[in-house]
Amino acid sequence: MTTENALARIRAQIMWNRLIAVVEEQAQTLIRTAFSASVREAGDLSAGVFDLDGRMLAQAITGTPGHVNSMAEAVGHFLARYPVAQMHEGDHYLTNDPWLGTGHLHDFTLVSPTFYKGRAVALFCSTVHVVDIGGRGFGPDARQVYEEGLCVPIMPLARAGEMNQDLLGIVRINVREPVQVEGDLFSLVACNDKGSTRLREMMAEFGIDDIGPLADHIVEHSLTATLEEIRKLPAGVYHNALTIDGYDHPIELKATLTISHDGIHVDFTGTSPVSGFGINVPMLYTTAYTSFGVKCLVAPTIPNNSGSLAPITVSAPEGSILNAPRPCAVAIRHVIGQLLPDVVFGCMHPALSNGAPAEGASALWVPQLRGGHGVSDSTAGGTDFNVLSFHSGGTGARPGKDGLSATAFPSGVRSVPVEITESIAPVIIWRKEYRTDSGGAGCMRGGLGQIMEIASAENAPFSVFAMFERIDHPARGRDGGLPGAAGTVSLTSGKPMRGKGQQTIPPGERLRLELPGGGGLGDPKEREREKVERDVRDGLVSPEAAEKVYGVKVT
Repeated sequence: MTTENALARIRAQIMWNRLIAVVEEQAQTLIRTAFSASVREAGDLSAGVFDLDGRMLAQAITGTPGHVNSMAEAVGHFLARYPVAQMHEGDHYLTNDPWLGTGHLHDFTLVSPTFYKGRAVALFCSTVHVVDIGGRGFGPDARQVYEEGLCVPIMPLARAGEMNQDLLGIVRINVREPVQVEGDLFSLVACNDKGSTRLREMMAEFGIDDIGPLADHIVEHSLTATLEEIRKLPAGVYHNALTIDGYDHPIELKATLTISHDGIHVDFTGTSPVSGFGINVPMLYTTAYTSFGVKCLVAPTIPNNSGSLAPITVSAPEGSILNAPRPCAVAIRHVIGQLLPDVVFGCMHPALSNGAPAEGASALWVPQLRGGHGVSDSTAGGTDFNVLSFHSGGTGARPGKDGLSATAFPSGVRSVPVEITESIAPVIIWRKEYRTDSGGAGCMRGGLGQIMEIASAENAPFSVFAMFERIDHPARGRDGGLPGAAGTVSLTSGKPMRGKGQQTIPPGERLRLELPGGGGLGDPKEREREKVERDVRDGLVSPEAAEKVYGVKVT
């Protein structure tokens, strides 16, 4: 390689790193300006930059795989509706269509062109999860997507810098929290505008008028690097199946993973058909979390973009619960979609020299709470409120490491702090602590779940929109490791509640959530005595479990 070529590659790498910094600032702008706690506190968002062909070049580290990898496909739908030649400076295009955006109506996706020296040079895209979109609310009870809330087709939110007041008016009148939702739409605009500003500064600094050559460099090198990692694995066909709770009956997820010289393909033939409730998953969300699961094991250090995603392909029969067509209800598609990395890990475990992690709680536990008019048959309501918070069980044990407790994987979102929830809604969270003995026993222990107790601050009835998994089918251990504890939902009086669907907590009662733990890895009897003793001292494992399961008596 000549000195000139070496310098050109170094320059391209510096610009690539700078582009990643640009989109991270784009995401941080969204967090700082967002109105909804789900975005501001939990980071339930995505941000990225694309070339004019719709190829994702860089994504912000802040954000969820479901949003990011769905967004990678969504930009192509925007370009099909509004080609770049029709775009003008100051334009912003919006949708929350589940089959064109990120999988359900509660996510708004915004695409904005960036102009430099009078012509379009790139596209910025971002996504937020809003607190409400009307309809029945964020839960699985709807039977069709039409019941789940307002659907905005791909259309302009702004033209040449002028906001579409008609669209904003339609949104305001259809949602329970109009200030928060409208505020989040303005935050999306600020987010993409910040990305555009920083990109123009970067282009001026490096003296380039076109990012096309840089885009080609990013995509080609990422594709090559990912294929090199895939080709280190033993080619073959691998299978795995996972049974999960579902809504009214169990759901089977079946996968066939094929490793070849050209990439990895995951096929979900044999998976259960669509449900009559809102747990169905549009194909783009299935692709998002499946490809993320593959990438975690195969190429975790290669930046996520169109090049690194290209060798990973996904298919599922239309009409299966992982390829649900319109008008299926899809509000809580995350409950199944976020379990797909566990399915992938089970397929790839025999192909990896160190094996794969055990299964985890995986799907977020997201209690949406609503109070006031309509939450019960009683006319004595209390304050109207609608609040959403994110919480997590334990992750599966990893090769050489214990699982993480109360940690969101694969979504990566943060838990909403108790103080934030209590400050924006009349609720009290009386208890939030680790759930002793919930991590699956093993040579490497699974991560722990947590226990929460929630009540009305006004002694009024309130509703919970339950969307909880791993209650009937806990996370499985691997290689002799034991399963994590199953989740439970109840009132503190002892009355059991369903894991899914809208339910009312009466005055004077508390909602009790016991989040599931992750599975263990390896024989529990092989766990080091010092680790067991430390777990007992820390309250993660009880003395009784230490003796019974690990064979270690701790005084």
